[in-house]
Amino acid sequence: MDPIRNPYAPGAGQRPPELAGRDEQLDRFQVVLERIQRGRPERSMILTGLRGVGKTVLLNALRSTAVRARWGTGKYEARPEQGMRRPMAAALHVAVRELGHPQGGEVDHVLGVIKAFAQKDQPGAKLRDRWNPGIDAPAITGRADSGDIEIDLVELFTDVGGLAADVGKGVAIFIDEMQDLQAEDVSAICAACHELSQSALPVIVVGAGLPHLPAVLSASKSYSERLFRYNRIDRLSREEAARALQSPAEDEDAEWAPDALEAMYAATGGYPYFIQAYGKEVWDLAPASPITAEDVRVASPEAEEELAVGFFGSRYERATPGEREYLRAMAEVAAAQVAGGGEVDEVGSVATADLATHLGRKPQSLSPARDALLKKGLIYSGERGRIAFTVPHFGRYLLGQA
Repeated sequence: MDPIRNPYAPGAGQRPPELAGRDEQLDRFQVVLERIQRGRPERSMILTGLRGVGKTVLLNALRSTAVRARWGTGKYEARPEQGMRRPMAAALHVAVRELGHPQGGEVDHVLGVIKAFAQKDQPGAKLRDRWNPGIDAPAITGRADSGDIEIDLVELFTDVGGLAADVGKGVAIFIDEMQDLQAEDVSAICAACHELSQSALPVIVVGAGLPHLPAVLSASKSYSERLFRYNRIDRLSREEAARALQSPAEDEDAEWAPDALEAMYAATGGYPYFIQAYGKEVWDLAPASPITAEDVRVASPEAEEELAVGFFGSRYERATPGEREYLRAMAEVAAAQVAGGGEVDEVGSVATADLATHLGRKPQSLSPARDALLKKGLIYSGERGRIAFTVPHFGRYLLGQA
């Protein structure tokens, strides 16, 4: 097959595998936008799932939907060491510009509030040393600048929402890796979303994060489950995975044989990132259409090597030797449970007590490695006393290392 025409290369095609099977989320979001724009009550949205299921791609697609609806939008990626003021201010600045509100006193006022909110990130700094968010309007005193992030975000969202309501539009802020927000920032977002729901202002937050994100939100505010519509983004079914492979091939006048589709699902587990990685290598090495199971077998080592370096290896390298021992123990305990006839989910969820027994260590001595891996986003705790990999097939990768 012609590598130049490879429809599975990153960025190729109109609908990559990460968006296959996501029509329900896209349609639901369209309804959310329409309801809010008509002044109807509606909740913000949260997307959760493992690495490699296409959360970020879907988040970008939802933002594109909002842009087509002529909403103001902004997006940023949360980081554990970063506070929310600067990235949120930058995202809202973009959103206000996209609204297309006629320039004037009200727009300048809202921009000034955004600027005041951002500059409170450096309390006590001299004027010349303050971070400038690129807003020409002067900062507004006495609005979103109290220093209390919860109070300030509520005031900020209220003013932005009022501006959007004036032009009959809405504002959507998209936050990726939302589980990495600092605790006080999570609390502030919950409080602001609660206020928005009470006042029916057209502003929503759309977040994406790892499977434990709902627990993070719930731990911050007990009423968080009433504020967000949760959407679990999982691997694709066999039918959806087949469509993710067949549709791009048909655009290039090629096709997959039924046995090749079965072989691809067995190799990828239906995870969109893996489908794209394997699809790219199979396309490059397959001599002709239709693509066969033998083509999948020949190309699999190339795909696995690419994943080992770019997907698994890049994450493994971030771990210290002690953390790597912990990760490998997770994989070994999960494998032993499978060999013993026990049930282990796809990502290798195991009990922390079993890990301590396996390593011959006291549970308390493993806490530093566990906490560090949680912060690095390599594992997560879906329930008390159990942990799992955030990356599907990571245990299999670890067991395959020397």
